[in-house]
Amino acid sequence: MSAPGLGPAERYAQARRRRQYPTLADFRSSYPFELDPFQVEAAEGLEDGYGVLVCAPTGAGKTVVGEFAIHLALQLGQKCFYTTPIKALSNQKYNDLIRRYGSDKVGLLTGDNAVNSGAPIVVMTTEVLRNMLYVGSPALTGLGYVVMDEVHYLGDRFRGAVWEEVIIHLPASVRLVSLSATVSNAEEFGDWLVEVRGDTRVIVHEQRPVPLWQHMIVGTRLFDLFSSEQVERGTQNITVDPQLRSYIRERARFEAPDRRRGANSRDRHRPPHGPRWHPPHRADVLARLDRDGLLPAITFIFSRAGCDAAVRQCVLAGVRLTTDEEREQIRGLVEERTANLAPDDLDVLGYWEWLEGLQRGVAAHHAGLIPAFKETVEELFVRGLVRMVFATETLALGINMPARTVLLERLVKFNGEGHVELTPGEYTQLTGRAGRRGIDIEGHAVVQWGPEIDPDQVAGLASTRTFPLRSSFRPSYNMAINLVAQVGRDTARELLESSFAQFQADRSVVGITRQVVKNQRSLDEYRSKMACHLGDFSEYAAIRQRIGERESELARAGASQRRAAVVQSLEALRIGDVIRIPTGKRAGLAVVLDPGASALADARPMVLTLDRWAGRISSADFSIAAEVLGQVRVPKHFNARNPGERRDLASSLRNLRLPDGEPRGRRRSRSAAADDQVLTDLRAELRAHPCHGCHDREEHARWAERYHRLKRESDALQHKAERRTHSLSRTFDAICALLTVRGYMHPHVMTEVPAPGEPVAEKITADGRLLSRIWSEADLLIAECLRTGAWDGLNAAELAAVCSSVVYEARREETSAPKLPQGASRAALAETARLWGELTERESEYGLPITREPDLGFVWASYRWARGDSLDKVLTAWSEDGTTVPAGDFVRWVRQLLDLLEQLARSEAVPAAIRTTAGASIAALRRGVIAQQL
Repeated sequence: MSAPGLGPAERYAQARRRRQYPTLADFRSSYPFELDPFQVEAAEGLEDGYGVLVCAPTGAGKTVVGEFAIHLALQLGQKCFYTTPIKALSNQKYNDLIRRYGSDKVGLLTGDNAVNSGAPIVVMTTEVLRNMLYVGSPALTGLGYVVMDEVHYLGDRFRGAVWEEVIIHLPASVRLVSLSATVSNAEEFGDWLVEVRGDTRVIVHEQRPVPLWQHMIVGTRLFDLFSSEQVERGTQNITVDPQLRSYIRERARFEAPDRRRGANSRDRHRPPHGPRWHPPHRADVLARLDRDGLLPAITFIFSRAGCDAAVRQCVLAGVRLTTDEEREQIRGLVEERTANLAPDDLDVLGYWEWLEGLQRGVAAHHAGLIPAFKETVEELFVRGLVRMVFATETLALGINMPARTVLLERLVKFNGEGHVELTPGEYTQLTGRAGRRGIDIEGHAVVQWGPEIDPDQVAGLASTRTFPLRSSFRPSYNMAINLVAQVGRDTARELLESSFAQFQADRSVVGITRQVVKNQRSLDEYRSKMACHLGDFSEYAAIRQRIGERESELARAGASQRRAAVVQSLEALRIGDVIRIPTGKRAGLAVVLDPGASALADARPMVLTLDRWAGRISSADFSIAAEVLGQVRVPKHFNARNPGERRDLASSLRNLRLPDGEPRGRRRSRSAAADDQVLTDLRAELRAHPCHGCHDREEHARWAERYHRLKRESDALQHKAERRTHSLSRTFDAICALLTVRGYMHPHVMTEVPAPGEPVAEKITADGRLLSRIWSEADLLIAECLRTGAWDGLNAAELAAVCSSVVYEARREETSAPKLPQGASRAALAETARLWGELTERESEYGLPITREPDLGFVWASYRWARGDSLDKVLTAWSEDGTTVPAGDFVRWVRQLLDLLEQLARSEAVPAAIRTTAGASIAALRRGVIAQQL
């Protein structure tokens, strides 16, 4: 197929290319559009027999390259695996490929589904492929190509290691097709791929298929972010539109920020007084976008509750973006997608409110929704029936849901630990949704102005194009045991040394070494400056340094004693005790609501302060031991979340008569340094040294201090370089040592020399085979529980409850002790906690990362669901204050619990009784809303 208007030379070149790349020519003829040059370049690389790394913006068409790899595999009679980071993407790609190749040629493998797994094309999550490589699955036979979509997620600290494991362990005969968002160090990543996979072509395409215009909306006025003249001229140093800057300055003169936001405001133009600032009503913003032809749009809010509230706000304001005919279509699709859900469950899930929003053309999209609801929203949005979606950033994980416009209400998000500003990479990932290829001639990114948002900050995010890819790869227990079992310890170490993490670490050592050499020249100069005619001043300086170290050591010892006293005093507290928090933002009187005693960690009492704040405190809040100043009666069923109850108790606290006099903990004690003989001897040695009488002593001392400070820095850099060199193999060695001590590896593995009478082939023990089949963040803890019998004798509901403790991780700190079932499960949970404590002690000894503590927050909910309780009762029981928690969270955690239970049920290394019970647990959990989502 020749493009119209080509001259003879161009037509000849095109014909020659068709002869040179016949498979690509056949592939191109099946598409109704011409491929972009970067797609052609990548496809030609594949047909030449190379692997490829394709870095291109969202929506640029990277997946076409992956589809060509599939086409090549089919032509050559080989298999192609298409991997994605999450199940939703795998399901989506599976459906796309079925439409193209038919259901007989396409299979699906995720933790939940196994469909036609013997097909020549199989879509799967990356974890599934990793597990197949470790167990030597026969499905790998005949594999010719692996497509790794969203490969830039190897930088993700939760999922990232899986990509590198797959890349390293795939057979050399497999051609790798890596599809990534644009990253600034693509060449570095490509260099590593060449090193571990052989010849790899790197194709970087930075041009978006649909141009993206940047805007800010102030109130309901829409402005271009950048000066239009500069944008048209392609100026590199783009500046903020002066009209936008002037309008913001004028508006800021008359509006004060909401006091709730004022503490973190970055706006330099904030007035000292004036009316409180409120964000514009979402219905007004929506109307403005609609009037300017900027719908459909996605508004990123970074809060599940905020997304739901935004939909309610629009519904209550009477927003209606759909026609009567469209509303009928929406209702029909919704009823089809939710037909299998029980009527009682629909009420619990908020179905009617959700449907009302959909019929008006607005919806929320976040992890709190059950999968059926999320998938329905996605389909309606793609069809153009829903025109505004309020979403959290999970929507940006590659799901095919582009919009004409993306609106960001804030530039700050909660990352699980605290509120942090968006990075340029995150900004680009989110706004990359704007502009639908083949539909829109341009996309629009809009940031909503607020007093905490500076337009220069937005301009910086929008114009930055440096997003380096950093490896998050770290060896795990499961990885180590599988590698040793397959290839032995020495070869395993070599494999780890070939990871991208080690590749980057080794490159960084070059710069560190250069700095060490530079420091050495300065050290030589400092040494000459501190020379003294009376004696060896470095010797004298060393005595001074030992004095300082001894004083610090004594101070630390005193602090350690004080901390021990603080910990002991907190452990002794009881409900109703009144104490004084000495410092910090919670300083003042407080009454104990819950002692917070724990067998696994220091006590963290929950208290209520005079200003009605309720939360947990720790030993870090006290410089001296806590002293009980009095008692206040705390109601038996006191609810710390109830403002009225907090107010009443704070009033009782305020009216308490305290004893006169200074608390005993404030009395001063004699300094330990005054009675220390070592310190006395050092000071005498210092006075006797010849350099002590030098008139220039302090001048020499200043140069000596500089010398020692730089020496410490230089030694630290040297240590850093040594630590980075072979860093992963050292961690691997520590893991192997721990696993050997715990009985998972045979002792000869540490030296690769078998003990007398022991066959070389036996590298791991029976317990090691058990560990090798557990893929979990808490893999070794689970193996410890199984091999020691900690989970023996449990019924189906009890096993589900206990397993949930090593799967679940609360999104925020619990404010009260979770409810637990009675009976055998309590003992099993206590033994799990004991084993965790024992394991973490060993991990500390070996310098290894600490396994996350078991979390009891989902135990009661999983137990009741496995026992057969209704969804309404389970969700209410899971919450702390009687309010229903998001059903999507419940479904997600039950899915992860099922994943672990299925591992236990399938592995022959797991005790037979546990396998049987795990199967019963799976059957008990897989019902109702859970069964419909698998």
